[in-house]
Amino acid sequence: MINFFKSLYLTPRFFYVVAALVVLFIMSNWWLELYGISWILVLGIAVFIVLEISMLYSSKGLKGKRILPEKFSNSDTNEVLVQLENTYAFSITVGIVDELPVQFQKRDFFQTIKIVGKQRHTYSYLVRPVERGEYIFGNLNLYASSIIGLIRKRYTFNNEQPVKVYPSFIQMKKYDFLAIDNRLSQIGLKKIRKIGHTMEFEQIKEYVVGDDVRTVNWKATAKHARLMVNQFQDEKMQPVYSIIDTSRVMKMPFNELKLIDYAINSALAFSNIALKKNDKVGLVDFSNTIGNFLPAQAKKTYLNNILDTLYTIDSKYLDSDFGALQAMVRRRINHRSLLLLYTNFEHISSLHRQLPYLQAISKKHVLVVIFFENTELRKLSETEANTIPDIFDKTIAEQFQFDKKVMVRELQQRGIQTVLTAPEDLTVNTINKYLEIKAKGLL
Repeated sequence: MINFFKSLYLTPRFFYVVAALVVLFIMSNWWLELYGISWILVLGIAVFIVLEISMLYSSKGLKGKRILPEKFSNSDTNEVLVQLENTYAFSITVGIVDELPVQFQKRDFFQTIKIVGKQRHTYSYLVRPVERGEYIFGNLNLYASSIIGLIRKRYTFNNEQPVKVYPSFIQMKKYDFLAIDNRLSQIGLKKIRKIGHTMEFEQIKEYVVGDDVRTVNWKATAKHARLMVNQFQDEKMQPVYSIIDTSRVMKMPFNELKLIDYAINSALAFSNIALKKNDKVGLVDFSNTIGNFLPAQAKKTYLNNILDTLYTIDSKYLDSDFGALQAMVRRRINHRSLLLLYTNFEHISSLHRQLPYLQAISKKHVLVVIFFENTELRKLSETEANTIPDIFDKTIAEQFQFDKKVMVRELQQRGIQTVLTAPEDLTVNTINKYLEIKAKGLL
């Protein structure tokens, strides 16, 4: 009996009918002939309620199941499926109330659908997480009512269903697919002509028509009395590291996503492309100390290790220690490598403090410092200023924008590659810089 009352809910239609009856009884005080009609209606409504209860509680009725993917992709829209089966012999209206994880901050989820008797129906909705971590879905609550629509029967399924939100593997697959399909311009990637020889010696062979005459080996030609040429192959397996600053400067949010999440999504997509290019990829994160260190490897399955490590990384309310980073690079990265450093500098003074360490790293490696353009300040600097406070705000914004350009120039003057980018363009600009460095043979 307790379960019966727990699952029984009155619909808005029921309260509308009751309100109409109350009005009718009030009116019957003036028109006595309405008094009998009022009681007949009350009796009729009671009969309808009993009838609907007997219909809805006569069988198991409604079955439901929430189907979640193995993992969610951060900052992307992810689909959640709700499978419903109506075992009643009649059509029902189903109200769906899904208890979403607290991270979504949504407490008004309610959808209504109709399902024909003895039929199945699949309902889907989209969610967009903006934080990595474990999300817990609560109860899937279903409220079934018949065509009468005075009461509802509540069904509950899928209590506490967890799903983990990983870095954006959807974005990674998108860049991977379009790059393989040679549709690079659709996502902003550039086709860059290879400059010079980024080649390593393979063997000496006899000249055949079509060989580059610039590769003729004259010493071998004289020895064999026939034209011989050097054969080269593209340099492969070059070590490439994504280095992510996890200090407080990476906590700044843009479009609901923190800078560190933009960096993590970019590092994942970039690592996938680098593996496709037969390079070795590695990963480092640091703040006041060195965090994770994954040495560069070229195995395709290594991407899973990178994905799992990126899942656990988060920014901290601490200052980054570039001295510790420089010492770690000197000690643990022995071969000349491409180092993509994701960080952020809002003031020239903060860059100047770290320049000695960046210069020391760049002496042995190809260092690319990737930092962010403040898009909010850019919008402010582009707006028209009509009042003195507006002029003041615009001037400050323009000064910050100018400082960013000065930082780029100072880094480049010291032989350090740079990428200054809006957060939403980070992945494209990072991959383009990688392709440019590969084409120029800087490694």
